Amino acid sequence: MAFDRLVVSALPTGRWLQRAAAALTWPLDPADYLGALRADAGAGNAVVERIEHPTPDAVTLTLRVPRGFLRHRPGQFVRLGVDIDGVRHTRCYSIASAPERGDGCIEITVKAIAGGRVSVHLKTRLVVGARVQLDAPAGDFVLPEQLPARMLFIAAGSGITPMMSILRSLDARGAVPQLTIVHCAPDAASMLYGDELAVLAARHPRITLHRIHTRSQGRFDVAQLDTLCRGWAQCETWACGPDAMLQQIEDHWQRYGIGERLHVERFRPRALRAVDAAAGRVQFVRSGRIADGRSDQPVLELAEQNGMAPAHGCRMGICHGCTATLKAGCVRDLRNGKTYSDEGDLVQICVCAPVGDVQIDL
Repeated sequence: MAFDRLVVSALPTGRWLQRAAAALTWPLDPADYLGALRADAGAGNAVVERIEHPTPDAVTLTLRVPRGFLRHRPGQFVRLGVDIDGVRHTRCYSIASAPERGDGCIEITVKAIAGGRVSVHLKTRLVVGARVQLDAPAGDFVLPEQLPARMLFIAAGSGITPMMSILRSLDARGAVPQLTIVHCAPDAASMLYGDELAVLAARHPRITLHRIHTRSQGRFDVAQLDTLCRGWAQCETWACGPDAMLQQIEDHWQRYGIGERLHVERFRPRALRAVDAAAGRVQFVRSGRIADGRSDQPVLELAEQNGMAPAHGCRMGICHGCTATLKAGCVRDLRNGKTYSDEGDLVQICVCAPVGDVQIDL
């Protein structure tokens, strides 16, 4: 996420203050706390104004945001909280509407995942007039201050949603640059925002739209870019979709030495590091529960499997909504292999797994 940074370096003691602040807030950055305060300031209950089903497995929600809700930047997401059977669950969803929208509402589109508690609830059980919790918009999958001359969007499935916010905003401002859109979905019927994208492309000659139906044409491969978008390496690129696709794109851009031109948004965690599935016993101190875990399984999953409902948000180590205090033992961050073993360490249980026996303050 992109949080505001502490600006103290202009003072003679700026570096000392930065180090002191970092020591006090470690392992989080001081800006994370500022971001949290900023999020709390704009948070509140939103009301479901309209519910639509654009495809058989998706739902589009129009939400009337609370007074004082912070205006989003195109491409950002919100943490949405909903009560299911008396338990509050939160997930992160991209805003699909433009900030220029003037009716006090935002739009999100959610693809229901088999076994997904929140996405299925939003699609099948939510009703008009219901209230959901919203945190302030966050995320850095946004346009730079200076609009690039050439842009490339690569989206699969619900990965098109943050790009719709960007496109709608550019359209509202009359500032559409030369833009190639590669939009992937199994077939035409499951292509989110397919009709609206076609209308935008017809209205703006500078937009080139390529639709890939993966059931009949196969999955997108970066080798296709030489045909779909000539000069793609000179484009500022935004990509969102399944992790396998994103990793292929990231590797391709790094291979050409242009990784700084690539912006990636993930709806699920990047593939976790492979580790030996050694056993470990996790003691949840406050709840008095003990569970046998594995060193390749996040503590959050273990807690949920054992009837607990710890606070969490993105489930991918971005929002810090699941941070808990380590009381004893050692955990490993599955994204990068970093270990935490000091009593009092703050760990993100959605991406940290036990290394041997562990005590967590949950």
